[in-house]
Amino acid sequence: MSVTLEDARRVIAAAEKRADEVGQPMNIAVVDAGGNLVAHVRQDGAWIGSVNISINKAWTSKAFDIETKALGENSQPNQQFYGIHATNGGKVAIFAGGVPLSRDGAVVGAVGVSGGSGEQDQTVAEAGAAAF
Repeated sequence: MSVTLEDARRVIAAAEKRADEVGQPMNIAVVDAGGNLVAHVRQDGAWIGSVNISINKAWTSKAFDIETKALGENSQPNQQFYGIHATNGGKVAIFAGGVPLSRDGAVVGAVGVSGGSGEQDQTVAEAGAAAF
């Protein structure tokens, strides 16, 4: 089981709708069960610097089967995952906006969003995941 292109398009459409509602152009990435990019959208006006960040958030969320927001909370000094952001060639994203995509209780992919505040990224990613 994994994320199909049709799934990714549905997730991205829902995330784009939420990004429009919050008034913040976003980069939205969807990865499959192997952490491979299935689809990516850069909304008009979204930062080009956030393209890779959105992809890395999606990859991180799938690689560890956790929301990046929660991983970030657990990677602060004196927490169990402190320093994790320096692993995997620096690809690990530890801030809000990466959400796993689950089917029948198994994580089969993830969505990553970047371009706004952490709160905006998270709410857009959650909207995308809800459409999965």
